[in-house]
Amino acid sequence: MTERSELTRWVREYTGELLSWARHRTSDLHTAEDLVQETFLAAAESLASFRGDSAPKTWLFGILNNKIASYHASRARRPDAHSVAFADDLFDERGHWKADTAPADWGSDETNPLDDEEFLRVLQRCLEQLPPLWHSCLTMKYLSDRETATLCQELGISVTNYWQLTHRAKLQVRRCIELRWFNE
Repeated sequence: MTERSELTRWVREYTGELLSWARHRTSDLHTAEDLVQETFLAAAESLASFRGDSAPKTWLFGILNNKIASYHASRARRPDAHSVAFADDLFDERGHWKADTAPADWGSDETNPLDDEEFLRVLQRCLEQLPPLWHSCLTMKYLSDRETATLCQELGISVTNYWQLTHRAKLQVRRCIELRWFNE
């Protein structure tokens, strides 16, 4: 089988899984599509050097993970106006909660909101509204249970930056849940 027909087969066979993974890691379909396309372009360029030491799927996912890490690293280097504006909305100049943004009392109800399908839909919508890097920080740590050092390396950010982004993401998700769940 020629290299070109082999690559064509891989495109048909693995695009769906690669796209699903990229979308999960970037929270954006268009970005995910671009990254998968870049993955196949990189694979095509280096196909002659692929020795088959790993399965083609493993090799392609390795390329894609590097593309995703580069994507997040480039975003992390750019100033995030959203993050500054968000913090200004919540805290005063001394760093204290503004009166209208302080955390609300969620009560001590005996029921677990994670058992409620509607709550989970609200949570999902709130997570989807996060900037992509914030979303990645939260989902990689808390939904994928990744080690902090590993995910910082993959995202191309420092540990300090990671904790800052995670803190801001949690605040935004909390605020969104309060608005969409408790105020509906």
